[in-house]
Amino acid sequence: MDRVKSTVNNMIKSVQYSRFTLQRDEEADRHVEIKLSDDPADDNTEVGQGEGSPSFRPALQGSSRRTQCLLVVGFLLIFIAGYFVSYAIHHRSALDSVSCGNQSAAAGAVDQVGKEVTVKPQKQEDGKVEDAHDGELQLNWQGIVQLLDDKLTSQAFDARLKAFDVSSRLAGSEGDIHQGNLIADEFKKLMLESWTDVHYVQLQKPDSKRPNVITFGSQVFKPTGYLAYSSTGKVEGKLVYGFYGRPQDLDALQKENVEVKGSVLLLRAGNLSFAEQVANAEARGASAVLIYPDIENYNYVADTALYGHVHLGSGDPYTPGFPSFNHTQFPPVQSSALPKILAQTITANMAKTLQDTIGGPKNLGGVENITVEVNNVLVNTELHNVFGVIKGFVDPDQYVVLGAQRDAWGKGYARAAVGSSVLLELAKAISEMVKKGGFRPRRSLVFASWSAGEYGSVGATEFLEGYLSSLDKRMCTYISLDGMVWGRGGFIASASPLLESLLESTMKQVKSPLDRGTVYDMVGGTKWEANVLRPMSIDDPAYPFLAFAGIPSISFHFITPRTEAYMYYGTSMDNMDHLKYNTGQRTSEMTVLAAQFAGRMALRLVHDRLLNLDVRRYSQVVTKALRKVSRHVYQLIQNGQLKDVDPDWLANAHGSFQRAVANLNIAIDHTDLSEDQACRLLNERLMSVEQNLLSPYVSIVENPFRHILMGQGPHTLASIAEMTDLKELHTQLAYATWNMKGCANGMMSDIWEDDDD
Repeated sequence: MDRVKSTVNNMIKSVQYSRFTLQRDEEADRHVEIKLSDDPADDNTEVGQGEGSPSFRPALQGSSRRTQCLLVVGFLLIFIAGYFVSYAIHHRSALDSVSCGNQSAAAGAVDQVGKEVTVKPQKQEDGKVEDAHDGELQLNWQGIVQLLDDKLTSQAFDARLKAFDVSSRLAGSEGDIHQGNLIADEFKKLMLESWTDVHYVQLQKPDSKRPNVITFGSQVFKPTGYLAYSSTGKVEGKLVYGFYGRPQDLDALQKENVEVKGSVLLLRAGNLSFAEQVANAEARGASAVLIYPDIENYNYVADTALYGHVHLGSGDPYTPGFPSFNHTQFPPVQSSALPKILAQTITANMAKTLQDTIGGPKNLGGVENITVEVNNVLVNTELHNVFGVIKGFVDPDQYVVLGAQRDAWGKGYARAAVGSSVLLELAKAISEMVKKGGFRPRRSLVFASWSAGEYGSVGATEFLEGYLSSLDKRMCTYISLDGMVWGRGGFIASASPLLESLLESTMKQVKSPLDRGTVYDMVGGTKWEANVLRPMSIDDPAYPFLAFAGIPSISFHFITPRTEAYMYYGTSMDNMDHLKYNTGQRTSEMTVLAAQFAGRMALRLVHDRLLNLDVRRYSQVVTKALRKVSRHVYQLIQNGQLKDVDPDWLANAHGSFQRAVANLNIAIDHTDLSEDQACRLLNERLMSVEQNLLSPYVSIVENPFRHILMGQGPHTLASIAEMTDLKELHTQLAYATWNMKGCANGMMSDIWEDDDD
């Protein structure tokens, strides 16, 4: 066997994976160029052009019969050698076996003379090994996941996590940019196409000369933590304790005749994002907000500083809807989601002093005045987003993106080090699977390292804003690698309904961290949805991809049972020791499991002919949301408050959506998935669903999260179901109806197949 391998190496030399862009090659359609030798004549060799033998140069005119005979003999010798090589490969062990499975891509196999030929897919069950064509073999799904698991080891993650355990990683700092450069260098070593997007954004930071100050009687506090994008200035008002700042908490204050307007609200961190807490307080007329980590929820040192941001959005709030490239002409606008009141974090010890002064938290306050002064300043900051890509072999212009934030306020071990480590280890593992293991992904895999995630997914959102027009029907899914490991023994996830079936099947494949059964078994089996699924919050790193760009997205977390948050986020205590404590000293093992989980989802999406996007899952979500709207509208009509509105509008739109879902599933069931073009058309219809749930009727500047089910604003079905402004309700109801109808149209293969109700 060694001699056979040596012969093949000498004949073919080494196969080098090519550099590329994500743009389609118009002349070569969806084909991939691969450099197989140093011969300049081979540089433009195209692959995937169909079956058949490689072409050879004809003999020169006037060649002697002897020369022709030698050529014939030489050809026969090459043919015979090739036969024995293919025979040897055919009988290799199952580890090297390959097949694409029922829905897999027909990848190109390299023949004995170094040319690429297209292989017809073979129908087979996972785990079986069959010839693909002329003795060549292809990887089946079991072979793919086995290769992945073999390359993801605790030892590798021990080294990687140690390398990413750095003391300085603030967004835009030298440490942040240095890490970005190291990641880019790693991508290049792996022979991935690597590039860096540079953005120039405004980040709000404390003023080193004028610290933020809180004065309460004789007490003067100068906290080191802060909340980015707070309004600045100095205000004075009555100190009022407002629990978590939820609407029900503020309603309770009103019932107790405690005046919130003009007050300074003291709020406990948790339950809501900082931005949502401040927005709720501003809506009730508060002049400032102080947020602290209560010891009941945050069991750590009471003088720990807390950091965060209060922009109820994502990206650079001073270029809303626009990419912050250096050459971009910015309009003189700012995000409507920036607060107009002051916001500041304080420590648990500071909060206790304030509460003791007003008689404890049970005394709601409103007696003594407190002064809050915020002097944060805007700093122009250069950010680097770093990308590496493994290009697909059939549909390279369609891609799955795995992304990880690399910046943090402190060490950011769970926040950034784990995700960045998984990003690089997956890039390394999958690139080796392509170069050496016989894996041929249909679609491209993009590995993205984001900066300024702590300020509200700034780097990721600027990327989306810069390339939003080119993401339609191209970016299949976004998988967030942020915060995947918070603990051990529990599991939660937030996902687009399109990805819930893929999530379920992946849980059934990945072993439980408790060393018994799978993750699916660990979370309750058939009860997994109630135990695992959580609504995607506005501060989730995957949220901009879903609600702003209309891309099916997912984030997941291994957690400590009965806790659904990692208390050390936004503090200097997010370090290796605390994460090890939460994982029972098994951080590396948990990181391997998290990498296997993300890797399996990504590989399934780039491997199968049909994308693992289950549109039937959206039927339930849409039906539930429309029922709430219908009940609200019907009641208003019955009461005589709402006129000139037909309740059948939504019913018809709902019917169109359901029929489109059924039509698409029938098309999937009756389509020959071995036909590339037919498969691509089905995939484009699947990818249109999330995109067409973005409202085309709202301003991306005023309401960037345009998704009518997962977004924020008056255009969402949840907002319409509670709307009391009848004129606005009439307008938004009409918009939502046509939005749903447009989504249904997008799922149809041709416009003449749609109904015209």
